[in-house]
Amino acid sequence: MRTLGNILWFLFGGLIGGLAWTLAGCIWCITIIGIPFGLQCFKFASLAFFPFGKDVVYGGGSISFLANIVWLIFFGWEMALGYLALGAVWCITIVGIPVGMQCFKMAKLSLMPFGADVIS
Repeated sequence: MRTLGNILWFLFGGLIGGLAWTLAGCIWCITIIGIPFGLQCFKFASLAFFPFGKDVVYGGGSISFLANIVWLIFFGWEMALGYLALGAVWCITIVGIPVGMQCFKMAKLSLMPFGADVIS
């Protein structure tokens, strides 16, 4: 089921989403200050290509907490609201619930990406 979900996700938006996150990561990595943010974009890209069967696990420390606060103020809350709204729309139908759950996973990662790991 995980493979089927990943294939459908990839064909109906995962490819575009993953490529967009990869491009954003490359643009962020042009400057030295933007490298940490670019690395987080690559984390989003790995999850955006094939989210089924992956989970977000938090570790981290005080440095990642401070970076998450900066991320949350400038980028995170808008992204999280977008993914939450998209997930709620997908969860209206029974068939869309698995896709909606993946959107909620992306919302969780978009709030606090520093110190989080995407594991299989």
